[in-house]
Order: sequence, then C-alpha cells, then structure tokens
Amino acid sequence: MDWVLALVIFIISYVFIISEKINRALIACLGGVFMLFAGVIDLNSAFLEHIDWHTIVLLLSMMILVSITSQSGFFEFLAVSLAKFIHGRPVPLLIVISTLTAIGSAFLNNVTTVLLIVPIVLTLTKMLNITAIPYLMAAIIASNIGGTATLIGDPPNLMIGQAVDHLTFNAFLVNLGPIVIVIYIVIMAGITFLYRNQLVVARKNQEMLMAVSPRSYLRDRPLLFKSVTVLVLTTAGFIIQPLLNVDITSIAMGGALLLMLLTHEDKQTEEIFQTIEWVTLFFFVGLFMLVGGLKETGIIDEVAKSIIYYTEGDLPKTAMLILWASGILSGFVDNIPFVAAMIPVILEFQEYGMNNLDPLWWALALGACLGGNGTLIGASSNLIVAGLAVKAKQPFTYMDFLKVGAPTAIISFVLSSLYIYFRYLVYFQ
Repeated sequence: MDWVLALVIFIISYVFIISEKINRALIACLGGVFMLFAGVIDLNSAFLEHIDWHTIVLLLSMMILVSITSQSGFFEFLAVSLAKFIHGRPVPLLIVISTLTAIGSAFLNNVTTVLLIVPIVLTLTKMLNITAIPYLMAAIIASNIGGTATLIGDPPNLMIGQAVDHLTFNAFLVNLGPIVIVIYIVIMAGITFLYRNQLVVARKNQEMLMAVSPRSYLRDRPLLFKSVTVLVLTTAGFIIQPLLNVDITSIAMGGALLLMLLTHEDKQTEEIFQTIEWVTLFFFVGLFMLVGGLKETGIIDEVAKSIIYYTEGDLPKTAMLILWASGILSGFVDNIPFVAAMIPVILEFQEYGMNNLDPLWWALALGACLGGNGTLIGASSNLIVAGLAVKAKQPFTYMDFLKVGAPTAIISFVLSSLYIYFRYLVYFQ
C-alpha cells in the first residue's frame, strides 16, 4: 500500500500547489512530512538521499549575490543608461528592455530579474507617458526565453544540471544557447509587430527622459564596485568550471561568502539573510521529499516503463514526447514539480537500453522552461509581473496574456522540435 499512499499524498499536494490558495512552500513541506508519517520514506533517506542540497545551496548563494548587488543601484543604472542611449524611442526601448531581461534571466534567475527590471519599466513608461503593457509582456516572455539558455537561468535547468554531472554551465550554453537566440529573435519580432500601434512616444516625453541622470540611481559606489566584481568573477567561474575541477555549487557559495565578507561592515549578515527568498528554498526541500516518496515506492520506474512502451524505446519519439508534454504541462502547472518527477524517469531509461540521454535532457529543459510562456500561471515570474502591474495600475488579464503567450509557446516548441531533431536525432532514423 506504500505506493498508493505516496501517490495520494503527491496528488493532493500537487492540487493545492496549483490552486495557490495556501503558500506552496507550506504545502510542499507538509506533503513531505506526511510522506514521513506514512512511512513511505524515513528521515535519514529524506535528508541524505532525496533532498538535493547542491541545488538548495546554489540557489541560496545566487540569491545572496543578486540581493547585495541590487542594493547598489547597478541594475537601475544600466536600464536608464540604455534607455537614454536609444533616446527613448519606443521600439528600440522594447528591444533593449527585452534583451536586458533575457540576459539577466540567463545569468541570474527569472524571478530576481523581473523584480529588478519591472520597476524600471514602469518608471520609464511613466516618464514617456505610454502604456507599460507591451513592455511588461515582452519582459515576461524574454525572461522565460533567456532563462532557458543557461544552467542557472531557470530552476528546471539547475535541477537537471545537478542530476547529470556532465551537463555543465558551458554544456547548457553551447547546446541551448543557439536555439534560444533564434527563438528570441523570432518572438520579439512578432511582439514588436503585434504592439506596433501602441509603441508611439511624444517628443516632449523623450526629452524628459534624456534629462534624467543614470548616475542618480547609484546609491553606493564602493558596494557597486565590490558586488559587480564578485558577480563577474563568479560568472566567469561558472564558465571555466570544467578547467577548475570545482563543483559549480562551490563556486557560487564561494562568491556569495566572499561578497558578504567584503561588505560586512556596511551590510549586516542578518539584513542580507532577511532578503533571501526562503519560501522558494523551503518549497524545493518539500518538493524533493515528495518526489522521493515516488522514487521509494517504484512509481517512477513504472512511469519510465510506460513511456518506453509507448515510444517503443525510439529516441526521437521519446524526445519529442518529452518536449511537448513538458511544454504543455508547464503552461498550466508549476514546471518545478514536473521536472523533479521527470529527472528520475529519464535516468531510469538507461536501464532499458537508452545510452545517449542528452537529447532527452535538452528536450525536457526546453519544454519546461519555454512552456512558462504559455499562460499567466506558467511561471512564478509571470505572476510577479502581473502583481506589480496591478499595483502600478497597468493591469492585464489572464486572457490578455494568453493571446500573446500561447502563440509564443507553440512557435517556441516548433522551433525547438526542429532544432533537437536536426542537431541530435536525425542520425537515429
């Protein structure tokens, strides 16, 4: 009966997580505790086998780095400088905001990036006296596309990278970077065309923007130098990680601790820890315990067998199924629980004769990350932007986003399918 209990606990937890009526971290942790009470897993296996502490510590370290850096005003300075560089023209401004969001999401994370970018978008559009909707929509979509490109850009990638040793920071960049660039160009061209009639700015409003000094946003110059230097060094460490032969989590942790040490006189350690997104971290802890229950009872094995049976062990069929299934599901449910459940499924494929699993990992990453653009509830960053938009009296509805997001997701899946097939699968036909 263990597998029945595990499945019931997982499904009930999942339903509550989707409903968002109760904090998802609380639900995930409660589900994990029920797994313990039901005897599905024990405390030792939960903490030593199922909870991926590498992922937790990596997320914590990146949160610390970004939190300290943001307090210097660096991100605001960069956005206003770029806006002035293109003289406040609406179409170039849309491209600049989108590109900055995509790059930020690739090297920070989606949630952090939109929290930094959206206030700037609202400030700039208010100064230019234009609607913020096209820019907010573009920021959401760019954040999900950009986060797909790197190991640290989106939680699903981070989870995949931690589960598969040879999928390094550079491996994600080399394998996913090219298709992400193509998708970004195609989608941004479409968004610019879609909102072309709203991208109009009065001359006097452009002149007001040009009078603003980007330097006024820099709140702490010494902190700026220290934080940007450490952030750049940490990112460089990710890139050369294979040469250093040091785990990526160790590099991130070292960068976070170094920056805290360099700034401890101005930024108290207690204050920094208060800015951490603890809800996200505890959500991961509970989620790993929930999925651990599915592993212990053999449910994961049965899912793997079912997929192999359906696709008859054919690698191209399996990759396409994973890409589209993960993409569609990620548009309606949080992609993190889905990816957490799929990782052991894909690992199990090795037991059934599939030796080259890389195309499946790339299919899972592309589907789960790009699927976040499908609906407003497809990614946490989407909901954050929507909430900020309501506060700024620039609201958009679920259907408003769906009209843009759904076509964006479909086009992204089609391009991803072609890319995966011709780069990795054509030789298996």
